[in-house]
Parts: sequence; C-alpha cells; structure tokens
Amino acid sequence: MTTEPNARPAPDFVLIRGKSNVAWGVRSDIAGEIADELDRLAGDESPLRDFQAPPLHADKYLSLVGGRIVSGPAFRFPDEILQPTDITLIDRLDLLERHFRGWIAEEISWCSPIVAVMDGGYPVSVCFCATRNSAPAVEAGLETAAAFRGRGLAARVTAAWACAIRTSGRIPLYSTYWSNTASLAVARKLGLIQYASDWSLVAKPEA
Repeated sequence: MTTEPNARPAPDFVLIRGKSNVAWGVRSDIAGEIADELDRLAGDESPLRDFQAPPLHADKYLSLVGGRIVSGPAFRFPDEILQPTDITLIDRLDLLERHFRGWIAEEISWCSPIVAVMDGGYPVSVCFCATRNSAPAVEAGLETAAAFRGRGLAARVTAAWACAIRTSGRIPLYSTYWSNTASLAVARKLGLIQYASDWSLVAKPEA
C-alpha cells in the first residue's frame, strides 16, 4: 500500500537479482498458500552472471500468479557526475501542464526535486523522484516532451537530478525496462553501472 498520489498498484510478485544477492517480495493480498510457494521457489534462485537471464522458476511463478512479465535493469550512478548547466528546478504545476499533462498539485512536493530543461519558459524534459523522496535511496523518473526527444536532454536532466539527490545526502538510482531503448541509451550515455535485474509479475490491464 502507498499513500503517494496517482500510485500504480504494486506488482503481485517481484524478484530482484544482483551479482551477490537475491531479494523478492509478494504483494500482501496474495493468498497465503501461493505466497508461501512463491517464497519457497524464490529462495532457490541464485545471484546473476547474466543480467538478462530469466529466473530459474519463471514458468512456475507465472502459473501461480498470472499477469504479465515486466523486467529490466537497475543502475547506480558513477562516483563522478558532471553537473549540467542551464537547469531549472520546478515547483509550479502550471509550468508542467504545458508539455506534461496529468500531474496533480500534490505530486510537486512528493516528486521534488523536479529538474528541468526549459524552452520558451516551460519544461521540455524533466527528471524527478519516482519513489518516495524522503527515502535514503531514490529512483529517478524521466520524461521528455515528444517534440524535443533525440537532443540529449534526458541525460542532462537525469545527471542534474542525481547531483541534487547526492547533495541532499541520498543515493540516486535509475531503472528501466529492457524494451525501453531510449531509456537504456540514457543509462549508457551517463555511464550508469548496473547492479541488479528486476523481474516482476503485474496484473494485466482490464480490457
């Protein structure tokens, strides 16, 4: 459960595998006997050599929970991050509404710092806290307006956001999907270091 605005439902099952450790979680409303079996199977998983390798018991997890598979890499930032210039911190909803519809007022504080590249006085690429911004480690959320993609803006705002998070004493993190080639390109450009792979089962959207 989360108290954050516009939050998406948590995955039914999530398995995070790194080179030395494996962690997993089962949503609290999963039936007890299924949750116990998921725990038993996950305890049999091994740390990874190949980050794109499927889980040992992938088919069994899917048969127990159903839904659809969502997977991708998790990254940490290098020790040195070049601080971009011409970056603006956003604290007003009306500025975001020009190119990024769907934000609500409460999200401004939840997602801050919201770092932006501006064009014509409005944000055209933004990076923000996609997870609770009071946590010691924070995930980046990233969006660039369609007309401004392909210009390297996403890497600039992500680097600036990571610098702001580090300045506040927290750890910036970045994750994406294997299918998101644009997001993976940002990770490569910034020299991000993969530390784990996330494999989750989420409910299929209703027809």
